This record gives sequence, C-alpha cells and structure tokens, in this order.
Amino acid sequence: MDLSIPRLRMLRELHRRGTVTAAATALHYTASAVSQQLAQLERDVGTRLFERRGRRVQLTDLGVLLAEHAEEILASVERATQALEDAGESVSATLTAGVWASVASGLMPDALTSLALTHPGIRVRTRELAPEATAAAVRDGALDLSFVLDYSNYPMPWDRGLQRAVIAVERIHAAVPSGAVPGASVTLAELAEHPWILAPARSHFGQAARLAFQSAGVAPRIDHEVEEQATAMAMVAAGLGVTLVSDLGLALRPPGVDIIALGDILTRTVSLAYRTNSARRAALLLVVDAIRTAAAEKGLGADTALPAPPTSESPASPSHEVNSPSLGLG
Repeated sequence: MDLSIPRLRMLRELHRRGTVTAAATALHYTASAVSQQLAQLERDVGTRLFERRGRRVQLTDLGVLLAEHAEEILASVERATQALEDAGESVSATLTAGVWASVASGLMPDALTSLALTHPGIRVRTRELAPEATAAAVRDGALDLSFVLDYSNYPMPWDRGLQRAVIAVERIHAAVPSGAVPGASVTLAELAEHPWILAPARSHFGQAARLAFQSAGVAPRIDHEVEEQATAMAMVAAGLGVTLVSDLGLALRPPGVDIIALGDILTRTVSLAYRTNSARRAALLLVVDAIRTAAAEKGLGADTALPAPPTSESPASPSHEVNSPSLGLG
C-alpha cells in the first residue's frame, strides 16, 4: 500500500472540516482536484473511505480510522523534516507564509531579499489571505507561519497552540483628498461631515474603526465598503470620501491623497503566528528574524517608538519598522 502524503493531508482536512469544498479552500486547491485525489487515495488503499450523502461526502469508519492515523503520520513527517534541517550544515527549507497586501508590499520584499543573501537554502512562498483567516490556516497546517493583527481597541483572543512573535506596531492615519483638511492633525469627530470608505464591519479593521467612531461619539456616513487599503485610497484620490490607513499601507498611497495625523490614537500590532511544535525550527526562526529586521529598519519595530506621522507634502512610504472570506484593509 502506497500512501501519498499530499492525499493524506487532504483526507485530514476533509475529516476536520466536513466538506470537500472547505478542505480545498484550506489547502488552496479546487474542489474537483481534491475530489480526484481522494478518489485515488481510496483506490490506493483498496477499500471504501467515503460515502456520499446527498451533496456531502462522509467518511466511513475506515475513513475515520485512516484520517486519525494521518494526523500522526503528518506530525511525524513534520518532526523528521525539522530534525534533518537542524542536523544539516546549512539551513534549507521551503516555508509557506500567509500575507495580505500591506505586509506583502511593505515588509516581505526587503525581508526575503535579505534572507536570500544570508540563507539561500531557505525558500519562502506566500499565500494572500484575509487577515482574519491566516491564524486558522497556520493552526490547521496549511501555512507554516502567517501575519496576524491586533488593534489597540480591539485585541484578538490568542490560540494557545500557536507561538507569537511581535513584529511591528503601526499608527493608523486619516487619508483624505488633497487639500480637504488644512491642519496637520484631525479627529474623527472633525471628519464626521465627510463620506467614509471603510473595511466591512465583519473584518478586524472594520470593527476597530467602528469602535473608534463609537468612542468618539460619531456616527459616520459610510458610502463605500472595500477590502484593501490601496482600493480605499484610490477612491479617496477620486474624491469619493475619506478613509483610515496604516503605516505599512502608506507605501500604496496614490497621488491626490493627503495623510493626516489622527487625533484619536489608534494603533495596530503586527505579529507572526506559527505552530508551537515548530517553534524551534531553524528555518522558520530565521524567517521571523528577517521580517522583524525589515520592520525595525522601517522604524516600525515593536521595541521602538511609534514613527512620526508623515506630512501631506512628504512621500507616500512610511519611515524605516507583532477567520472567513476575503476581508480586510490589511
């Protein structure tokens, strides 16, 4: 009997999530590809592993048995991989990291360029996910590490099965059409008359923004809900409203947008999450260190003071820096 590791991983995800579609989403495959591979796994073992109940696929008793053993097999593969990497003269590994737009553009290029020079044996692949979905993907083994967010007014519960490395602390700014706000700083109350462009309320950024409005006693007029900071700022540049943007998001600022210091102090902490049983994995820790160094070089390191907000005349980049469908303003 020849058991394929990728197929066992698909079986494990089906057992955990209950549907082929959910398993495929977690593993970044199409549902049809997962169905084909699971059918091949059934042929490999020579016995029925699945039963179709209407539109759902249910594991048989033998399917459940194999899925439970798959957990142990995949954990053993992880440990063996780690042992080989630790025993090697040079560190060599391929890791998959969960990212979203602002960290992918603001931190990863510098971090991965530096890592390629100092540790060429380490390859980092990235998968763009909503900030709300990345930690669950690490916990379930679909990712080796991912960025996660906490807002100063909306902290997230932490999964004890994951290790956390704080990477950066970002200030949240107001982004307004050029010339719309004459002062160097502004409060949410002073922006109440403007239409707003915000992340959906079900996202972390959207929820933190709405809590900030509530604390300021403001009921904003939200004309547009969009997922990405770059999209929101493009709409600001077109004069469609105002929005909120983080330090890393400033690198995505188009012409026609002024960045104004927000009098209502709101920050967010960017961290990296990885599984506790991988915490000593040499390659992973080197990746974490490279990303932390990139953040520190941008003045956003977790142990540094918050950067001064840029003036509306300054360039768009920040000065040199710790669960669901695509959501965000990440």
